[in-house]
Parts: sequence; structure tokens; C-alpha cells
Amino acid sequence: MKVPHSLKKVGRNDAVVRTFEYDDGSVIAVDFGNSAADIEMDVVGSTAIIVADGEQFEFELPPEASDVIARNGVLTIED
Repeated sequence: MKVPHSLKKVGRNDAVVRTFEYDDGSVIAVDFGNSAADIEMDVVGSTAIIVADGEQFEFELPPEASDVIARNGVLTIED
């Protein structure tokens, strides 16, 4: 699964964006850091809206995304 271009920009704000490939799928993980431990997330259609540390980020989810979770300052997108 490819990281959406607009999600790559989040990494410029001290967030760490990583991808993990497994035999049965892949995961994109975005760690917003300790200052954004309570991130808020909403999904509208195929658009994810994230509010972290007072900043809002919007991006299109990859078509193969099956699960999107925000917990403890980390956003995960799984296929």
C-alpha cells in the first residue's frame, strides 16, 4: 500500500510516517508524537480527517485501506 502524497506532508511536522509490509497485507503507521497523544480522527467517504496537536490534516485513504485506527497518538491504516 502506498502512502498518500498528502499524508507524506505530515512527516514535516515532526510526525513519523512508516510502512510495514507483511505476507497478509500492509500497514501505514503515523506517529504524531507525545504532544499529540489524543488525536481525533473522522472518515468521510474516502477522506480521513485528523486533528493532532491543534493542526488538521486531510488525505484520501488508499483504495485498499480496510481499517483506520487512531490510538495513543498513532494513526494506523491497514489493508
